[in-house]
Amino acid sequence: MHNKRFMVYLLGIFIATIMLVVFLQYNSNRNINNLIHGNESLINEFQIIGEAKKLQTDLLYIESQIHRTVISEDSVYLGRIRQKEKNVTESLSKLNPLLLTDSTKQLVQLLDSLIEDKLKFSENILTALFTKGQPAAEEMYKNRKKYVMEEIVDVIDSLSIPRQRYLTQLAVDADKSGHSAKEWGIFLAVTAGLACMFTFWYITKKVKRQQQLYDQLNESEKKVREAALMKENFMANMSHEIRTPMNAILGFTNLLQKEPLNEKEKEFVRSIQNSGENLLTIINDVLDFSKIEAGMMRIESNSFSLRGLLHSVQTMFGEKIQQKNLHLTVNVEEQIPDILIGDAIRLTQILVNLVNNSVKFTNTGSIHINVTANKKKEEAIDISFSVKDTGIGIPANKIETIFDRFQQADTDTTRKYGGTGLGLSIVKQLVELQNGTISVSSKTNGGTEFIFIIPYKVSKDLNGDKFIPEEEIQLNTKNIKILVAEDNAMNQNLMKHLLASWDLDFDIVNNGQEVIDALEQKNYSLVLMDIQMPLMDGYMATKKIRNELNNNIPIIAMTAHAMAGEREKCLSYGMNEYISKPIRENELFKIINGILQNSSGSAGKKNENNTAGKTAEYLNLGYLKEISGGNTVFEVNMIEQFLQQTPADLEAMQDAFAKKNYEEASQIAHNLKTSVSFMGLTEKLDPYLDNIENNAGIEKENTNVQEKIMAVNKICRQVFQEAKEYLEDIS
Repeated sequence: MHNKRFMVYLLGIFIATIMLVVFLQYNSNRNINNLIHGNESLINEFQIIGEAKKLQTDLLYIESQIHRTVISEDSVYLGRIRQKEKNVTESLSKLNPLLLTDSTKQLVQLLDSLIEDKLKFSENILTALFTKGQPAAEEMYKNRKKYVMEEIVDVIDSLSIPRQRYLTQLAVDADKSGHSAKEWGIFLAVTAGLACMFTFWYITKKVKRQQQLYDQLNESEKKVREAALMKENFMANMSHEIRTPMNAILGFTNLLQKEPLNEKEKEFVRSIQNSGENLLTIINDVLDFSKIEAGMMRIESNSFSLRGLLHSVQTMFGEKIQQKNLHLTVNVEEQIPDILIGDAIRLTQILVNLVNNSVKFTNTGSIHINVTANKKKEEAIDISFSVKDTGIGIPANKIETIFDRFQQADTDTTRKYGGTGLGLSIVKQLVELQNGTISVSSKTNGGTEFIFIIPYKVSKDLNGDKFIPEEEIQLNTKNIKILVAEDNAMNQNLMKHLLASWDLDFDIVNNGQEVIDALEQKNYSLVLMDIQMPLMDGYMATKKIRNELNNNIPIIAMTAHAMAGEREKCLSYGMNEYISKPIRENELFKIINGILQNSSGSAGKKNENNTAGKTAEYLNLGYLKEISGGNTVFEVNMIEQFLQQTPADLEAMQDAFAKKNYEEASQIAHNLKTSVSFMGLTEKLDPYLDNIENNAGIEKENTNVQEKIMAVNKICRQVFQEAKEYLEDIS
C-alpha cells in the first residue's frame, strides 16, 4: 500500500512538473517570438530610412554632376547621371509602398511630384547644353528653383522622423522582450535542473534497488545451478555405482549360460538375467527422464527405412512374445514411402516402450502395430502409429494421468508388474520433441491402444540406411595384446573370462598411472580404459598417453556414466570408441574387432587406404574411417547420407544466391563445411565455402561468389561419382 501511494505521489509530481515546464516554455517562446518580430521590424525600418537617405543623396549627386557637365561641356558625366536617375526611380518605387499610409498619402504624392519636376528640369538643362550651347544651359541652371531640392529634403525628413520614433520604440520593445525571455529561460533552466536532480535521485535509488534484486536473483540462480549440478553429478554417480555391479551381474550371467547346467540351474540363471535386465531398464528410464528434464535429449534427422525399423522391433520381441504365447503383427500401408527422414533411434525407443508395455500387461491374445499415412504432402508426411493389445487395460479414471511421471494404473500393478512409471512419460515427451501428438484409449480387461503421430520428411534417396549384414571375422589372436584398466575386482574377473574366451593375450591394471607405466614398458594393440579409477582416472590417463607419451594406441572407453554428452567427452580426450556398462559381449567384440582391423590389419582383413581408391581424385575417407572405428555399416550410412543430403544443399545454396537471399546462401555454405569434412574435402572446399559465406551479398564480390559456387558444384559432382563407385566396390 505504501509503495502504491508513493507511486501516485510521484506520478502527480511528474505531471505537475511537465505542466510547469510546458507553461514556462510557452512564455519563453512568446517572448522569443516578440523579440524576433521586433528585430524584423527594426531591420525593415532601417531599410526604409536607408532608402530615403540614399534617395536624397542620389538627387544631390545628380544636381552636382549636371553642374559639372555644364561647366566642362563634357559628356563624360552623362552615364553616371543616367545611372543615378535610374537609382532614384527604383528607390522611389521601393519607398512608396512602405511609406504610403492614410496620414502620409499627401506627403508621398508631393514627394513624387517634386522628384519628377527635379528630374525633368535636370533633363532640360542637359538638352539646352547640347542644342543651344553652354551659355543657354548656364542661364537655365542659374534660374533653377533652389527651393525644389529643399522641399524634397523637407518632405523626406517629414516622412523619416515618425519612422525614427517608431524605430526607437521597436528597440525598446525588443530589449524588453529579450530581458523577459532571458528571465524565463533562467527560470526554466533552474526548474529543469531541479527536476533532473530529483529524477536522477529517484532513478539512482531504483537502480540500486534493482541491483540488489539482481544480486539476489543471481544468488538464487547460482543455488539453482548448483542444485542442478549436484543432481547431475548424483545421477552420474548413481549411474556409475549401479551400472558397475550390473556389469558384473549380467556379464557373469552370460558366461554362466555358456556352461553346462542342469534345468534348475538354468532357471536360476535366467531369473538372474531377467532381474538384471529389468533393473537395467529402470536405470535407463531414469537416465532418459533426466536427459529430457535437463533439455539434453537431442532429436536427429537422418534417412532410415521405416519397414526395416519395424522389422527390427518385431525381431527384438520375438523371444518374449514366444515365451508368453502371444502374437505380434505389423501392418504398414503400401502407400507410405519406406525411406523417411527423422530420428530412427527415438522412434525405435517409443515403439519398444509401448510394445514392451503391451507384452508386460497382456497375458493372452495379440499385439498389433498398425502404421498409416495421416496426412501426406509433396515432401512431407504425417505417420500414424497404433500399438494395440488385448491386455488388462487401464481404468477410465486413470486414463488422464497415464502419461504423468511416476504413474501407473494402480499400486497393485506396480507390485505385480514392476517398473518406474516413467516409461509412458518418456514416450510422450519423445513424441512431443518430434512435433508429434499421442493419445490412448482403453478399458479394463478390454485392451489398450496407443496412437501417436509424428511428421517426417520423405527422402529422395530410395535406399535409405541399408541393413548390411555384419561380417563374420575372427580375430587373429597371434599378434594381439590388450591392456585392461579396471579397478573393480568383479569387472576385472569378467574381463579375464571374456578376453580369455576369445583367446586374446591381455594384462589388467588398476588405475590410470599403472596404464602409463605399462605402456612405457610393453607394446599393446589396444587399451580398454575404465573412466572412474583411483589415483588417475581414464580421462587424465588418455590425455597423458596422447600428449606426453605421443602414443596413438587405440583406446576404448568403458564407463558406467551413461549421461548425455559422455561419449563426446570421451572422444574429446582422445579416445577412439566408447562402450557403456553393463558391457555386452557381442558389442565389445565388435568394437575391438573393428578397431584392430582399422589400425593394424590383424583381424584378417586388409587395411584400406585413406582414400576411396587409387583412382579417386578428391574423395578421402581417412577421417571417416578414423571416427568409425572400423564400423563399415556406419561408414556406408554416412556416405549414403552425404549422397542424399549434399546435392539438395548445393541446389538450395545456388537457388538462394540467385534469389538474392544471401543470408540463407551463407548459412548453407557454413553448414556444408561439416558435410564435406566427412569425405576428406575440408582442405579442398573450405576456401571456396568460406568465400561464399563471407562475401555473398557484397555487390562487388557477387560475381566471384557465383564462380565459387560453380567450383564447389563441379568438385562435388566428381566426389558423388567417386563415392558411388566406392560403395559399389565394397558391396
